[in-house]
Amino acid sequence: MSYCINPELILVIRVLSINMPLIMLCGFPSSGKSKRSLELKEYLENEKNKTVTIVSENDFLNKEKNAIFSDSRREKDLRGAMKAEVVRLLNKDDVTIFDAGNYIKGYRYELYCATKHNKTPHCIVHCLVPTEQAWSWNENQVEDEQYTREVFDGLVMRYEEPNSSNRWDSPMFTVLPEDKPQFESIFEAIYLRKPPPPNQSTQTQPLSSTNFLFELDRTTQEVTATIMSAQKIVGGSDIKIPGVTEPVNLGRMLTLAELTRARRQFISYTKMHPVEDTAKLSALFVQYLNTTLG
Repeated sequence: MSYCINPELILVIRVLSINMPLIMLCGFPSSGKSKRSLELKEYLENEKNKTVTIVSENDFLNKEKNAIFSDSRREKDLRGAMKAEVVRLLNKDDVTIFDAGNYIKGYRYELYCATKHNKTPHCIVHCLVPTEQAWSWNENQVEDEQYTREVFDGLVMRYEEPNSSNRWDSPMFTVLPEDKPQFESIFEAIYLRKPPPPNQSTQTQPLSSTNFLFELDRTTQEVTATIMSAQKIVGGSDIKIPGVTEPVNLGRMLTLAELTRARRQFISYTKMHPVEDTAKLSALFVQYLNTTLG
């Protein structure tokens, strides 16, 4: 005797057999990420009867965004606290929406590894807004919730735009200012798509142990951004890098092209000669700049 199984039943079983997904927002400061998060929450709760939790960067900043994003150590602590909360919420009951800039590709990679570890689907919602439009929206915020121009420009400079060809940035849905999120496509991507299987690295390595290459990329990016920002004030001499004793002291202004080229050379060298203590990367990069560009 043969039986005909209802395809809709198969779909229900498939959905119920996986953990609930992560939706990761990504974009410039003041690019409408919180608005999009609320729109997605409303859609998933009202149209799809899902339970949704938003982890918002604003809840962690406590109106200290300019102080935190001006201090690399506090910013790193912020990212760690937010990631811990997101990972804690990855379970079989809730959809988690992570409302933050998520501007570092290594950070997005870590969260992707967390979803793999939990056998949970994820997607990226990229809020694509022109820089000056985002700045205009920032100026329309109440005063104690605005970014300063210096902090805003620094975050924009450090922003590593998601690329859907990277597995940790895929699937990705780009939302323009005049558009609505692609609600149904996002729902299908996170509920009807099989989550990536965990591999050995995501099962055996603690998430707090950051991949060396991504830490190298992040650290050199932050040093570069600090130098470009500081040059507007002090020129090319005695530029202080947070956590580094030796200043950048070249006696001249550096162009972004020079710094980018030096950064790539330093990364290539350090890949072949990795250091065990990643906390030393900033100091080593400063020494490299003073030696090669001075």
